[in-house]
Amino acid sequence: MEKKKIGFTARMLYWIEKGGNALPHPATLFAILAFLILVLSWIGGYLFDWTAVHPATGETIHAVNLLSKEGLHRILLQMVENYTGFAPLGIVMVALLGIGIAESSGLISTAIRLLIIKSPQKIITFVIVFAGIASNTASDLGYVLVIPMGGLIYHSIGRHPIAGMAAAFAGVSGGFSANLMIGTIDPLLAGLSTEAARIIDPEYYVLPTANYYFMAVSTFVIAFSGTWVTTRFVEPRLGKYTGDVPQEPIEKLKPEERKGLKWVIIAGLVWIGILIAGLAPDNGFLRGPGNSVLTSPVLKGFIGLLFLMAASLGIIYGFITGKFKNDSDVIKGMVSNFKTLASFLVLVFFAAQFVAYFRWSNLGLIIAIDGAHILQEMEIGMIPLLIMFVILSGIINLFMGSASAKWAILGPVFIPMFMLLGYSPELSQAVYRVGDSVTNIISPMMSFFALILVYLEKYDSKAGIGTLISTMIPYTIVFFVAWSALLIIWTLIGLPLGPGAGIYYGG
Repeated sequence: MEKKKIGFTARMLYWIEKGGNALPHPATLFAILAFLILVLSWIGGYLFDWTAVHPATGETIHAVNLLSKEGLHRILLQMVENYTGFAPLGIVMVALLGIGIAESSGLISTAIRLLIIKSPQKIITFVIVFAGIASNTASDLGYVLVIPMGGLIYHSIGRHPIAGMAAAFAGVSGGFSANLMIGTIDPLLAGLSTEAARIIDPEYYVLPTANYYFMAVSTFVIAFSGTWVTTRFVEPRLGKYTGDVPQEPIEKLKPEERKGLKWVIIAGLVWIGILIAGLAPDNGFLRGPGNSVLTSPVLKGFIGLLFLMAASLGIIYGFITGKFKNDSDVIKGMVSNFKTLASFLVLVFFAAQFVAYFRWSNLGLIIAIDGAHILQEMEIGMIPLLIMFVILSGIINLFMGSASAKWAILGPVFIPMFMLLGYSPELSQAVYRVGDSVTNIISPMMSFFALILVYLEKYDSKAGIGTLISTMIPYTIVFFVAWSALLIIWTLIGLPLGPGAGIYYGG
C-alpha cells in the first residue's frame, strides 16, 4: 500500500503542535525558570563574578549569588511580598470584578448583537471583524459569541458561513491587542512592563493606557485589513456554501434589552459629564499634582474607574432587563468571572518569584547592558530592531499561548535592553503586542483553537486543523504587514503611544 505523502505545511504544523504540547504548564515553566535563575546567580555571582558597567551611571554591576546565606534569607522573607506586591495581580482582579458584572448582566453581548444586527449588508464583513476586536474588552466573549454569530450571519445572507467565522476569528484573535476601549489585557501587560522597567528605573510606572492611542488606531487598520482579506481571498477560495445546514434566524433585541441599553447610554453620558467636569477646568477635581491630566487619578487610577463604570452600567442594565433580581445576583456575576482567575493566580505566584529573582540577581540588568551594547555595535537601527522583535514574538506565540506568560519572560529582558538603547517600555510593550497578536489565529497552542475547529465542523464535517490554518494564514500575513507598517510610520513620526507614553526613554 502506497504511503500518503505529507506536505511541508502539514509537517510544520505537526511539529509546532508536538513542540507546544511538550511544554510544561506555564506555572511549572515559571517555577523551572525561577530555579534556573537561582543556579545562574550562583554561577555568575559566586563562580565567575559576572559584571557590566551601567552606561548611565558608570557603576559596575555585579551578579548577586542568591544561593548565599543572605540570598536564601531574602527568598524566604520576601516570598509572600513578591506575590502580593506583583503589579499585575491586583490590577487584573479589580478590573475583572467590574467587567464580570457587565458581562454577566448581558450588557456586553447585547451591545455586540445590536452592532451586528443593525449594520447594512454592504459593510457587514467590516462590522463582524470590528465586533470581534471590540469583544476583547470582555476577555473571552468573542470566542463564544462573535465567532459563531459571524457564521450564522453570513449563512443567513447567502454567503459562506466559514468565511463569516474566519472574519470574526481574525478580529477576536488576530486583533487581540487592538481596541477602542481598555480591556483586561492592557492593565495586565502594563503591570508586567512596570516590573520589568524597574530593573533600570525603580520609580518607573507603565500606565494601563500606555498603548491606547496606537491600539485605537490599530483597531481600524485591523478591521479594514481583515475585511479586505475576507472579501479578496477567503470568500473566493471557499466559494458558494453547498452544505445542508439550514439557515438560522438571528434573534432580535427584546424590548427590555432595548430599554436597558437606553438607560446605559444615559448613565454613560453622566459618567462622561463627570470626567469632563473633573478634567476640563485648569483646577478640575480630577486633575493630579500640579493640575496635570497625565498624573490624574483618571489615568493613574484607571483600573478603579474601569471597575466603577463597568459595574454601574452592568448593574443598571441587569436590573432593568431582569437579569439581576437582587444584590446576590450582582455578586454572583463578579464571582463567576473570578473563577476564570484560578489558574492565573497560581501562575502569578511563580511568575512573581521569577521576576523578583531576575531583578535581585542583577542578571536582567547585565543581560540588558550587554545586549544593548551588542545591538549598538551592530548599528541595526530602530526599524529593523522593532520588526525583528515583532517576528520573534510571533514565532514564540506559536509555541506558547498565554500573552501574559510570554511577556513575563520576555519583558524583563527586552524592556531594560530597549531602555538602555533609548526606547521606552511602552514602545517595547506595543511591539510585543503586535507580534503576539498576528500569529494567534494560526497557533494550535491558542487555548480556543479546538473550539474554533468545532465551529467549523458544524458547517463542514471534513474541516480540520489544515482547513483552519490555510483559511487564516492570509490574515496573519496581511495583519503582520499592515500592523508593522503602522508601527514604522508611528515611530518615525514620533507620535505618543498613549497618554504620557512616548517612543523614547529619557533616563
